[in-house]
Amino acid sequence: MSVTTSPGFALEESGERSTLRVTGDWTVMTINTMDDGLRNLRTSFPLQIDVTSLGRIDTAGAFLMDRTLRAAPEGSGVIGEHDVARRLIEQVHAVSDPVPPLRAPDHGFTALLERTGRGFMGVMSETWSTLAFLGESLTVTLRLLMNPWKLRWTSIVAVMEEAGLDAMPIIAFLSFFVGMVVAYIGATTLSEFDLEIYTVELIGYSMLREFGVVLTGIVLAGRTNSSFTAQIGTMKMRQEIDAMQTLGLKPMDILVAPRIIALLLMTPALTFVATIAGIAGGVVVGWSSLDINPGVFLDRLQASVPLEHFWVGLSKAPIFGFVVTLIACRQGLSVGGSVQSLGKATTTSVVQGLFAVIVLDALFAILYMKLGI
Repeated sequence: MSVTTSPGFALEESGERSTLRVTGDWTVMTINTMDDGLRNLRTSFPLQIDVTSLGRIDTAGAFLMDRTLRAAPEGSGVIGEHDVARRLIEQVHAVSDPVPPLRAPDHGFTALLERTGRGFMGVMSETWSTLAFLGESLTVTLRLLMNPWKLRWTSIVAVMEEAGLDAMPIIAFLSFFVGMVVAYIGATTLSEFDLEIYTVELIGYSMLREFGVVLTGIVLAGRTNSSFTAQIGTMKMRQEIDAMQTLGLKPMDILVAPRIIALLLMTPALTFVATIAGIAGGVVVGWSSLDINPGVFLDRLQASVPLEHFWVGLSKAPIFGFVVTLIACRQGLSVGGSVQSLGKATTTSVVQGLFAVIVLDALFAILYMKLGI
């Protein structure tokens, strides 16, 4: 068993050079007495640490010597023969680069332009990646639809049940109460002009053309988007997607295409249910608050509101379902190996889905206005 020698040092200054002679064992068990003395060491000349008389040394002792050299003037270094000390000090120096001081936050105009430019480039990169994924998804989906025997019908039906049938109650419930709210607002406003009967037209136009499909898209963006992203992201974290590729299976064929096809089929059905539920909410308000008999309400609705408004609303549904699924699958496939990335991707998926539904509805409104529909 080796005997531990207490460490020590002595500073000698001669001419324009300072020499620090170290002795004893500089290890983690002994250097605690050296820390304060080395911190208070001051020299105006380049410092040379002489390790000739040094005993044992580990990375803790090498760190103290390297810290002393960093604090000394330029030109400092190690002298003497001690291969272990030289090697450890070089290794510690390589991994102990000083952390640059934090810059004070710049709130000037240049910093504003920099942040704006960085945000713009981020948006452009995200848009480009989404368009690339859109093209790939369309190609894969059309290829599978042209070869129906390659479709995974079990997956499609399972997604139709999960994202479609299971979402139907909440969509109907939400649309029913939105229809009631619209009817109450219309009745309150129109009563000032003795035109309460036109609440029927208000409910018809709003639910058939806008609210039915928009509420469906919003529920899908919040419910289905998060579900799809979490499912695919978890598979990505567990390396199940890598295993698929190793087996020669394509994630786009197995994970993305069935979800797109299922939502393309189910979104119009959900929109129809939402529209009927919204009209039912209007009927309840008309019967309870406006003394409009349900039969009269439905007859006036059929006579005053053209059926084309129903098809206008229904025509948006497949597009909303496709875009929502596209965003969810892309964000799921972009998940890394950490739980934080999964949470971030899920949040981004929901936000982008809601944003896409609102923007697309606005674009459809402009398009149909220009077409006179």
